[in-house]
Amino acid sequence: MKNRIKVERAEMDITQQQLAEAVGVSRQTIVAIERGRFLPSTPLAIKISRFFCKPVESIFLLEEGD
Repeated sequence: MKNRIKVERAEMDITQQQLAEAVGVSRQTIVAIERGRFLPSTPLAIKISRFFCKPVESIFLLEEGD
């Protein structure tokens, strides 16, 4: 699964730490999600998408075979 978290953060000019604090996880969790090493739980994906005021489907993108 791909995601647009890094792009969304850049557009809002926020750090990984700021996003992590806003959604209640560690910065390392945000790093792992951005790099595709960790798939967030459904509640976390919803929190992240709500933070960016966008639908989940616009932040997290399913790839062929997912």
